[in-house]
Amino acid sequence: MTMSPTVPDNDRPPPARLIPDPWTWKETGHLLANLPLTIVWFVYTVFMIGVGVALAVTVIGLPLLAVGLHGARLIGKAERGRARAMLGVSVDEPSPMELSRRDKGFFAWLWSSLKDPVGWRAVLYSFVRLPWGVLTFAVTLVSFLVLWPLLPHITRLLSNGDRAMVRALLSPSDELERRIAELESDRGVVVDTAAADLRRIERDLHDGAQARLVALAMGLGLAKEKLTDDPEAAARMVDEAHGEVKVALQELRDLARGIHPAVLTDRGLDAALSAIASRCTVPVTVGVDLPGRPAEAIEGIAYFTVSELLQNVSKHSAARSASVEVWRSGDRLLLQVTDDGRGGARMDGGTGMAGLAERLGAVDGLFVLDSPVGGPTTVTAELPWRDRERTHAQTHAQKREQTRGQKREQKREQRRERTRVRE
Repeated sequence: MTMSPTVPDNDRPPPARLIPDPWTWKETGHLLANLPLTIVWFVYTVFMIGVGVALAVTVIGLPLLAVGLHGARLIGKAERGRARAMLGVSVDEPSPMELSRRDKGFFAWLWSSLKDPVGWRAVLYSFVRLPWGVLTFAVTLVSFLVLWPLLPHITRLLSNGDRAMVRALLSPSDELERRIAELESDRGVVVDTAAADLRRIERDLHDGAQARLVALAMGLGLAKEKLTDDPEAAARMVDEAHGEVKVALQELRDLARGIHPAVLTDRGLDAALSAIASRCTVPVTVGVDLPGRPAEAIEGIAYFTVSELLQNVSKHSAARSASVEVWRSGDRLLLQVTDDGRGGARMDGGTGMAGLAERLGAVDGLFVLDSPVGGPTTVTAELPWRDRERTHAQTHAQKREQTRGQKREQKREQRRERTRVRE
């Protein structure tokens, strides 16, 4: 059996020889297949893209163009596979075009499809390939029939052109483009999350502490009126008001803990996670092994992630025990929550897992759920590690620069005022 040639580390075949070798036959087959495949790709691209652009002013034009770009993605995938098999070109597959949970819908799909750089580069590839396919087919065929001694060198030269074209047009989109698109999506998630949190805080204040304080004020007003006529009734009302004050204070403490717990600010993740573990309905062991404290924002996200996961353990898992582990690995903060419950948790199961994944993704984090039916359930989350000291230093530097800018602006305003006075 003839073994396929090994691709060198630099992704290029060995130098061409006078006697055709397996690489020569693979390259010859690839070049001869260029013409029929190129014609198919070109006809498809001209029809779908051309008709879509021509009908863009109608209802069906833009959706047809979007479908055409998805088809162009498939053309690119087929060509990358052919180049890997016949030319030994190792080109990574681009990431699939995905929509975040908040962007689902026809118009979001349409817009994402129309601005897909992978699809448009595949369209360009299909157009460029037509003249190149005709040229390579003709030259390879003539070389095979007439210029036999030069066949290895000619096919190597032409196939190197194919390799360069595949790398240039069918490789994944520029990482900066992809990163910008991810950050735009993540920014939307952060904005939506912040807005939802503000609405929750407003609702809790309005329905809880505010309503209780209004009732308290009314009760104290009635007690004041009865103070001289019925002191005993006034005393009872004041006693009731005292109880309402205690309840209102507890509600405010709970609300403040939901915004940012004082124990997290004062003592860090170890103490804060131990506090929420003590409130869980199942026994929880907590292990925190950190060389220091991460930035406040990262610390807060880690805290609320564990808090929500332990709430899920209490409500849905039917577990007998759970554990929380937090540690640092390189420039990442890792946390893992495990329970021995019934398992079967899903990202779309209504337990808030998808929301947690989106929140972590918004800060370049990762969220992995492993929950087979019957248990156990393990959730692993990663967050970027940023040193607290460096973050504080950056914040102070920004404040100092802002203060200097304000002082400079004040001096300029004073000089302008003095100039106006002289005039």
